[in-house]
Amino acid sequence: MDPYRLAASEALSQIRSNHLTVENYARSLLSRIDARDAHTQAWAYLNHDLVLEQARRLDQIPPDQRGPLHGVAVGVKDVIYTKDMPTQHNSPIYKDSHPGVDAASIMILRAAGALIFGKTTTTEFAATTQGPSTKNPHSASSSPARTPGGSSSGSGAAVADFHVPLALGTQTGGSTIRPGSFNGIYAMKPTWNAVSREGQKIYSPILDTIGFFARSVADLELLADVFALKDYEEEGEDGVGSIDGGLFPLRGARFAILNPPLLGAQAGPGTTAAMAKAAQLLKLHGAEVTDISIPDAEYGDLPQWHRVVMASDGGVAFLPEHRAYPGQLHGSLAAQVENSPGYSRAEQLRAFDGIAALRPRFDALAEGYAAVLAPSVPDEAPVGVECTGSAAFNGIWTALHTPVVNVPGFCGENGMPIGLSLVAPRYRDRHLLRVSAAVGKVFEAEGGWISQL
Repeated sequence: MDPYRLAASEALSQIRSNHLTVENYARSLLSRIDARDAHTQAWAYLNHDLVLEQARRLDQIPPDQRGPLHGVAVGVKDVIYTKDMPTQHNSPIYKDSHPGVDAASIMILRAAGALIFGKTTTTEFAATTQGPSTKNPHSASSSPARTPGGSSSGSGAAVADFHVPLALGTQTGGSTIRPGSFNGIYAMKPTWNAVSREGQKIYSPILDTIGFFARSVADLELLADVFALKDYEEEGEDGVGSIDGGLFPLRGARFAILNPPLLGAQAGPGTTAAMAKAAQLLKLHGAEVTDISIPDAEYGDLPQWHRVVMASDGGVAFLPEHRAYPGQLHGSLAAQVENSPGYSRAEQLRAFDGIAALRPRFDALAEGYAAVLAPSVPDEAPVGVECTGSAAFNGIWTALHTPVVNVPGFCGENGMPIGLSLVAPRYRDRHLLRVSAAVGKVFEAEGGWISQL
């Protein structure tokens, strides 16, 4: 197997056993990028010489001093500060900007021995749906280009296209889970604020969440270890399982399917079929699957509340650029500064307080299940790269601060991947990863989609 095809856990094993040097691993990844990125265009900044210099330094570290991610390549969304690379936010305001410091997440990765590979593309400030030029790697060059999703466009595409095995993204609406689904890979939005956001452009302080991309749950678990994700208590019975290691037993586990899906948002035929097949597969493997309804009387305002919070917080976040660089901020962001939606302070308070009140109520609802199964996207990635697609199925989980994992395995009518979301209560991240590993094994084997990359 070419080294670029190795999962992060596989590359780590080969480096640890001296079957692979970090430099040779990096050269293989760079060769893959050279061969593919003219099509995919996943990178906002990539310096071959810097990558190889870092790799050689890592190879010189004595084995007993190496970190838990020693030599593993990680792509970084270009709204997260990196001291040795520019952070440009896909904005003309910050073209070639070098903050000269690492974000907290990058400090943690470097301390763990990760090879910080480069900066991946994003929509402007990770806050618009107008896509960069990045293409979904599963859309062949002979076919119409499809979006990889956003705003973490490059991170999702780079992992799917075997440029790197791991990447960081962010999510304020659906910017991690949607690219995970569109690109046919695993993606995780941890519990809000479980990973420090210090040193990245903030859109909404009460929504923004660091996200992870990988091609396996085992690789997501590597990042969960490095970022010290811990569940708030060991879980008990009633189909929820425990966190004592080993593959989660599907037989006898209880899963909830959200009905109607995400408060009435419309699913296309691909996602509708994926949800039905997922329920069937879980039942075939011995799980109990229950449809649950979220009453509109309690949760019906949640999608709108999420939009109000994004717009309100965005108005504060982008005021500095709007004032300092008139006319250079994307029109949708300038509109948030000017409050063109016209949200009153009373509406903002209702949204902030309404969401906060629902968080413990959803936790209590979800605690009785191994996970809640829900759509990740309306359907397969749409044609075109001008728009990154709808986040209609993601925003409520971001607002509720719950951990979410996109699990791949299904496909739409054009053969493009479709993933589904598994959701758990807050601070049940490690439990959710265990469940996702067991569910993912089934969905990947029997869901019907196989990557051709």
